[in-house]
Amino acid sequence: MTDTVTRDDANPVGEAAPADAPAADGPTADGAPQRSYAKLAADESREDYSLRYAPHSFRRWSPTMVASTALGGIAYLADFAIGASIVFTYGFTSGFASILCAATIIFVTGIPIARACAKYGLDMDLVTRGAGFGYFGSTLTSLIYASFTFIFFALEGSIMAQAMHQAVGLPVEIGYLVTTLIVIPIVFRGMGALAKVQAWTQPIWLIGLVLPFLVLAFEAPDAWGAFGSFEGTEGAAPGFSWIGFGLGTGVALSLIAQIGEQADYLRFMPAKTEANKRRWNLAVLAAGPGWVIIGAAKQLGGAFLAFVALEAVGKTHALEPIAPQIEALRPWLGSFALPAAAIFVIVSQIKINVTNAYSGSLSWSNFFSRLTHRHPGRVWYIFLNLAIALTLMEMNMFAALNKLLGFYSNVGIAWIVAVAADLVINKRAGWSPPYIEFKRAYLYTVNPAGFGSMVIASTVSILAFFGLFGRYAEAFSTFIAAGLALLLCPLIAWATRGRYYLARPNPVNGPHVEVPDITATHTCAVCETAYELPDIADCPVQSGPICSLCCSLDAECGDVCRTSPGNEPVLMPVPTVPTVPSA
Repeated sequence: MTDTVTRDDANPVGEAAPADAPAADGPTADGAPQRSYAKLAADESREDYSLRYAPHSFRRWSPTMVASTALGGIAYLADFAIGASIVFTYGFTSGFASILCAATIIFVTGIPIARACAKYGLDMDLVTRGAGFGYFGSTLTSLIYASFTFIFFALEGSIMAQAMHQAVGLPVEIGYLVTTLIVIPIVFRGMGALAKVQAWTQPIWLIGLVLPFLVLAFEAPDAWGAFGSFEGTEGAAPGFSWIGFGLGTGVALSLIAQIGEQADYLRFMPAKTEANKRRWNLAVLAAGPGWVIIGAAKQLGGAFLAFVALEAVGKTHALEPIAPQIEALRPWLGSFALPAAAIFVIVSQIKINVTNAYSGSLSWSNFFSRLTHRHPGRVWYIFLNLAIALTLMEMNMFAALNKLLGFYSNVGIAWIVAVAADLVINKRAGWSPPYIEFKRAYLYTVNPAGFGSMVIASTVSILAFFGLFGRYAEAFSTFIAAGLALLLCPLIAWATRGRYYLARPNPVNGPHVEVPDITATHTCAVCETAYELPDIADCPVQSGPICSLCCSLDAECGDVCRTSPGNEPVLMPVPTVPTVPSA
């Protein structure tokens, strides 16, 4: 029997998401839909359109609400640990320059990605598909993104376990398990629950963030001056060092994939209208690339707190955010400094780790749905992501922070810069479609423009990271990755004339088709559920419309829509004058 789902105001369109049963060639004998429904995958109040376009009917939050929820997820204290680690290793001058340089790169690349996700209602994976990577090409980036979520979940969970150990003596190994289990009920319930948690905890977090610096402003007013001449704890040369600057920037750039977690919220941004365009633009800028402004300030602030606490607690504990918090609060709060600091750390880590677990479940869903043509529901992948994160915590990944993040940033930046280059350069030059096409029915398996540039850029930069090209290339490996991706993505798109973006024209919602109402629903011929037009493709096998998820899960169609005669590849024209996309 097919599971049924009651339509409600929170989920007026597409409430029954296709599950993992293969599609048949025609209706079942009893007249039921061709694809059955897994109960968890069918509930969009939990599923949150994890593998598809977010319909306008589901985007019921205001721009301000979406932005505040997205920014609530950056409460993490990994910034404190990362900033302290950079400054302790390379000194204040090189560390300060590294943090600002990385923040600038992250901000610039985040602008076009945030706007695309908010405008088209797509997560980072779906944008990557249409921005130069192809249908299966973006499978690798889903794995990269999933790695980001469980690496940082493990990092944040370690910080939370340290706080619980300090506060109540809980062994850190047990603390790792507690930090993992505590987020499951929240993440299980999806965007609605996440929005409430971020809103309710925001006042506590803001007080806890500001109070230590307020105390030090009165109790240690000369500390900032001493911090400015700090040469680190690893024997770094006085003043500025190019090697230290390059290596420090690489560590800070490991956070570049955070734009993906911001996009997981931004896809629920309401449509931009004349009435809300000012608020919409500000919200997208703040919740998209704007997170890194706060992030860079937190890195510098965390380094400062660690510097002040260094003499009292030693280097090892100074790099753990809980100890500097306690030392900063002690002059005013005395014996209450420990519980106050612990509450702040625990609240901060819950705020970020619900986002890490949520985004991880989305990326794993995208990854496995394309490999297996099955989708049991987003919520099951929460457990996979958390199991990997828990393993990393138990392996004490916190001790290898700089090396791990420095390596990861070589891959992350190649991916993000390639996507940004497509959105900013290729689309304006006319080598890439002026809209984001994410549906399997219209995409090539692999697009060499984005996928090829990412693979080449990350491979060369990883070789540099491991010292193959000398000391300076090792220090600046992330710059090599960014530069190659920025150069190669438009170069390959130009050389191929955009051939590998569209396997066939989209007659329904392509860039030059005028649609009376994009929110009008169309019934999928496979799952018999209504979806808005951007989520629908025309399917010759079904002789009718098919939703993007049913299309993805079909393992028997043979991709005839892209390979049969008459469906010639689309060659993008090479204009003499670059044209600005209409979408």
